[in-house]
Amino acid sequence: MAVRQIRPETPGQRFKSFLVFGDITKTKPEKSLINRLNKTAGRSGGRITTRGKGGGHKRNYRQVDFRRDKHVPSTVAAIEYDPNRSANVALLHYTDGEKRYILAPVGLKVGQKIMSGESAEIKPGNALPLSKMPVGTVVHNVELTPGSGAKLIRSAGAGAIIAAREGKYIHIKLPSKETRKIHGNCFATVGQIGNVDWKNLMIGKAGRSRHMGKRPKVRGVAMDPGSHPHGGGEGRSGTGMHPKTPWGKPAMGKKTRNRNKPSSRFILSRRNK
Repeated sequence: MAVRQIRPETPGQRFKSFLVFGDITKTKPEKSLINRLNKTAGRSGGRITTRGKGGGHKRNYRQVDFRRDKHVPSTVAAIEYDPNRSANVALLHYTDGEKRYILAPVGLKVGQKIMSGESAEIKPGNALPLSKMPVGTVVHNVELTPGSGAKLIRSAGAGAIIAAREGKYIHIKLPSKETRKIHGNCFATVGQIGNVDWKNLMIGKAGRSRHMGKRPKVRGVAMDPGSHPHGGGEGRSGTGMHPKTPWGKPAMGKKTRNRNKPSSRFILSRRNK
């Protein structure tokens, strides 16, 4: 998809850009594959339950197949927009009549044949175990444990590289530059996820953020002392302390991840050395 720049006729349009949906072939979703999506942000009993979120356009959830466990030939029927993720989705029609959504990789076209299984070819959209792919293959939609469904590489433009083999494990270089060992029986989909230009968009105006459900966020130093630890003071003032959350916990640089997780033994090279 290409990015189109708006002619700056108003201040809100001066920096605004949007995607040209040339790859989209269908505008309405498949009714059998959508669920109602209830809003989780807002207020409960007058108290804010999620800060910085609220409103936004109504939308339905598309049931995307992250497991790719149906080993039946299928055909790409349409490429659709998904409001719940940065990537587009592809509608597959299987030979037995079932329909499913998958993440649309780069180069996927309507009418293309798609297959999932150990005997699938190495071409974009096909899903097969990591052990069946040659070194250097670009993949997405990667499982962490066999049969659990994909957990890695699911956003627009993302792609991981199969770097090496080590017994029953495969070395995967992730977009974050982290290298990780994953079991060879885990399924992955060949190719890079489409909608690559998504990261180059500029929102341009506040109303567009509100349309996506993002509310304004007030800085802590602009509040009063009763609302935030950074608040108060005469005139403009700094935090005056190590940065904290509104509830007094360390923030902005404090390491919060537990590096002693059992799965840490599978990380060969971390993203921040």
